[in-house]
Amino acid sequence: MSRSEVLVSTDWLADNADSADIRIIEVDEDTDAYAVSHIPGSIAWHWSDDLHDRPRRELISQEQVHALLAKSGVGPQTTVILWGGNNNWFAAYAYWTLKYRGFDRVKLLDGGRKKWEAETRPQTADVPPVAPQEPGLLGPERPELRAFRDGVLASLSDVAHARVDVRSPAEFSGELVAPAHLPQEQAQVPGHIPGSANVPWALAAREDGAFKTDNELRELYGNVGVTPDKLVTAYCRIGERSSHTWFVLHELLEYPNVRNYDGSWTEYGSLVGVPVER
Repeated sequence: MSRSEVLVSTDWLADNADSADIRIIEVDEDTDAYAVSHIPGSIAWHWSDDLHDRPRRELISQEQVHALLAKSGVGPQTTVILWGGNNNWFAAYAYWTLKYRGFDRVKLLDGGRKKWEAETRPQTADVPPVAPQEPGLLGPERPELRAFRDGVLASLSDVAHARVDVRSPAEFSGELVAPAHLPQEQAQVPGHIPGSANVPWALAAREDGAFKTDNELRELYGNVGVTPDKLVTAYCRIGERSSHTWFVLHELLEYPNVRNYDGSWTEYGSLVGVPVER
């Protein structure tokens, strides 16, 4: 897709933030940053509370997506603009979830919170009033965008399949089982899925959080065998960093067959008897 179909720039959003045809939504693992400051007119989605069908570890259903959009004031002509911290980790996860469940009127703010703040764009602590809307019917779900455990295991010996582990080199090698600032979960063994290439998600972004050029991205992934002729599965620890890489490969570079394994290492690294490399 052209970048204009899936991304908006900070310049564009600054000029269009008051438009009645967009709904700006910040998505993060908590809403603390939103409570301090956010883009004027933006509302907040909590990655865990709003996008998961608790108490299960499962995405919200298409019906729940519809209800969330309605509650968020998304009408039949509204385009959702997602943004967040960590170079859009969780915003990309929300984007992937919406696409998976059949909602297409969605884009990412290129660079997310990091770029918006670096450019000293307007911010506020005010929470805007939201009138519920009817978003209209969602399209068909897209199961081809999601990888499950059994499919990952079945593909381990398939040379036409590429796996990209987007975690840090320390997680990939087995030195850590989670990012260094988080508790190291004892349920998971250290290592990675056999045959995976390690391309940390952040390598796809520039210093300001915006995505690198298409040519830079093609070289980054092509050099390790993650090419558009293969079925590609991206994974991390809980599926949020890998959704950022899914966005790069599927939405920006237009690889035709890319799946996000949201079970990721939290699931795979806890399985009994599966092959693991270090």
